[in-house]
This record gives sequence, C-alpha cells and structure tokens, in this order.
Amino acid sequence: MTKPQYQILVCAGFRVSGEAQGACAKKGATALLPYLEEELADRDIGACVVTATGCLNLCEQGPVVVVQPANAWYGKVATEDDIDIILDALENQELSSANRLDTEP
Repeated sequence: MTKPQYQILVCAGFRVSGEAQGACAKKGATALLPYLEEELADRDIGACVVTATGCLNLCEQGPVVVVQPANAWYGKVATEDDIDIILDALENQELSSANRLDTEP
C-alpha cells in the first residue's frame, strides 16, 4: 500500500439535540463527500485518502475540512466551489488561503 500524499478530513459530526456541536453534517458536509472523491479521482494531485470524521470542535466554522499532513484547516466549506478552491491549490502543490482557519494556539 502506498502512503497517501494527503489525507483530507471532512467533519461529519452530527447531534440530534440541536446543540451547536454536530453542525457540520447538518450544514451539508456529508453531501460534499461524493463530489470530493470524484474530483480527486479526476485530478493530478497524487495519492489521497478522504476520511469523514466525528466532530472536530469548530462547529461555528462548519463544515470543516482539514488537509494533512499540512495541518491546513478550512471552515465554511459548504459548496462544490469551496472544494474546488482547495483542490486547485493542492494540484499546484500549494495550500489555499481561502476559508483557511487560524488553528494556532
């Protein structure tokens, strides 16, 4: 098995209680997964793994996407255009600054 160049984490946290936590699934994160997977298959980005995660604890910024190993966090990734912006940058071996979250302490 080849080690992936990128692991793309998509927060798919969901809670039925109506709390702010679990908002990413309610904001459509899981609906974007098929598009993300199709785009990765069609682009020359290298080996990638897409992983739907539980809550990443940035619910107010959701849907949240994280690109590893760069530790690049993106918020409000709610549309196919938002996904395209992230993937366009990765295709050029860069990280997008659009929707980038400051995750430094």
